[in-house]
Amino acid sequence: MLSSYRQIFAAPGSLAFSASGLIARLPISMTGIGIVTMLSEMRGTFWLGSALSATLAVAAAVLGPWVSRLVDRHGQRRVALPATLVTVLSAAGLLLGARAGAPDWTLFLFAAGMGAMPSTGSMVRARWAHLYRDEPPKLHTAYSFEAVADELCFIVGPILAVALATTVFPESGVLLAGAFLVVGILLFTAQRRTEPPVHPAARHTSGSAIANRGLQTLVLTLVATGGVFGSVEVVTVAFAKAQGHTGASGPVLAVYAAGSCLAGAVFGTLKLAGSMARRFLVGVTAMAVSMVPLILAAQLLHGTAALIGVGAALFLSGLAISPTLITAMALVERLVPAARLTEGMTWTTTGLAIGVALGSSAAGLVVDGAGAVHGYWVPVAAAAAGGLAAYAGLPRLRRQLAAVETPAAAEPVAR
Repeated sequence: MLSSYRQIFAAPGSLAFSASGLIARLPISMTGIGIVTMLSEMRGTFWLGSALSATLAVAAAVLGPWVSRLVDRHGQRRVALPATLVTVLSAAGLLLGARAGAPDWTLFLFAAGMGAMPSTGSMVRARWAHLYRDEPPKLHTAYSFEAVADELCFIVGPILAVALATTVFPESGVLLAGAFLVVGILLFTAQRRTEPPVHPAARHTSGSAIANRGLQTLVLTLVATGGVFGSVEVVTVAFAKAQGHTGASGPVLAVYAAGSCLAGAVFGTLKLAGSMARRFLVGVTAMAVSMVPLILAAQLLHGTAALIGVGAALFLSGLAISPTLITAMALVERLVPAARLTEGMTWTTTGLAIGVALGSSAAGLVVDGAGAVHGYWVPVAAAAAGGLAAYAGLPRLRRQLAAVETPAAAEPVAR
């Protein structure tokens, strides 16, 4: 297993850009739950924090592809640095406003500004694609490694955010997320020799990567998948609090990410054949089916046993996440031309962000209205919707893959 991953880091500078990208991605897992926990500690309600987290996710969904499109046109360093500055200033405004008791509408404005955060994961994957575009096995392993890195962020990030917000001071989780973003982006953009070249065609074409119908299918499915992620975070925080162990929500969510991390590490060493479209459908379906034990554990168990049961159920569900997302990124790389690759990959995270916004908002409403136990029906419903979307879109995805793999048809379909 280790030899497969060692090979991809033979390229000069690959370890540096991947490691710095890992630091810059930590805020993705910390800001949402950090805001929810911060407002829960300050105001005693989950609704406001969930709504602010949803606003951040929607803003990222709107601004993210636009920022990434600028990255494709002008280069990673020239765009990522000013986008990071906007994000950090908005985060500072949110923290100061929450502490000073500013009107709620101002907090929503600052949360929206934080949506300018550059998509570091997309930029890292674009560098791997530039290095190994002509070596599919190495590119598969590289994407798998980055999926594991994503999950490491979701293991460490929630624990840090929740622990700091509940034991130090409420704003500390979001504050540390901002520090990670600044340090990570500065280190990442300093790696100039591995930065992909700007594609001249990207400067002169007005169409968007989302015009690709295969990509539309992926994004729609990932909206539902994001609904699972967003609702699981909010409901787990509320569920742990209802059981009298608020601080346990971080470790429970880390177990969820650990299942995905383990599956991603193994998946990256496999030599896979067959249809990627079918593989994507299988992954989404497995994620939906694995949600059933979660609702059973939440409703049948109580106290510490309930948290252990929920953690075990989330671990099993997490096993389907990384293979599904790795396959989704591989499909994007196949469907979208290099001149729009960063934007194309960001559209997948945009789909996830929209789903996170919908899922966290729905979960916050259900938790406040019906209790944390019933809140777990939200991720169950979202997972079922994802399975249906993947099944319904499978024929379209197959047609698009067949079209781009046919040289004569690749140009009009991709663009």
